[in-house]
Amino acid sequence: MNLFIQTFINSIVEILLFSLIPLIWWLITARKETGFFKWIGLKRPKDTKENKTFIWILAIIICFCVLSAFMLILVKGTQTATSQFEGLRFSALPAILVYAILNTALPEEILFRGFLLKRFSSKFGFTAGNIIQSMLFGLMHGIMFFSVSGMIKAILIILFTGSIGWFMGFVNEKKADGSIIPSWMIHSAANIFSAICSAFLLF
Repeated sequence: MNLFIQTFINSIVEILLFSLIPLIWWLITARKETGFFKWIGLKRPKDTKENKTFIWILAIIICFCVLSAFMLILVKGTQTATSQFEGLRFSALPAILVYAILNTALPEEILFRGFLLKRFSSKFGFTAGNIIQSMLFGLMHGIMFFSVSGMIKAILIILFTGSIGWFMGFVNEKKADGSIIPSWMIHSAANIFSAICSAFLLF
C-alpha cells in the first residue's frame, strides 16, 4: 500500500511539473484561441476507415513490447525505473498501473507529443518536428545509461526509445487528428509490460 500511495503522489507531482512549461506557453500564446487540453491534444482521437488509428495503436504496442523484452535483457542487472517493483509479483499491480499510466506515460506525452512536437511542427514542419521531439525523447531515456551500462547499450536505448517516440508522434498527428491519447495508450501499455516483467522476474 505504501508503494501505491507513494507512486500516486509522485504521479501528481510529475504531471504538474511536466505540464508547467506547456501551461505557461499556452497562457502567453494561445489562451484566447483554444482550451489548454485541446491545445496539447488531450482530446478524443478520430478513428476512420482511412486512418485505422486503433490498428496502428495495437500494432505499435505489440512491436514496442516485443522490442522492450530485448531491451530488458540488454539492461539486466542495471537499476531502472521499474526496479522498484522487482520480485513483488501481484502485490505490485496497483502501483504498476499508476506508475505506467500516470507517473510516466501521461506527463511525458503532455510534454513531448502534446507540447514539443506541436510547437516544433508549427515552426519547422511535421517531419523535422517529429524527428526533434523523438531525439529528445530518446536522449531523456538513454543518456543516464552511459555511466552505468556503457556507450553501446546507451546508444541502443536512445535509438529504441527515440524510434518509438517517432512512431507515437506519427500516429498522433497523422492518424488521430493531433490527439495524444494514442501515444498515451501505447506508452502506458509498454510501461505496464516492463513493470510486470520486473515484478514477476520474467527477464
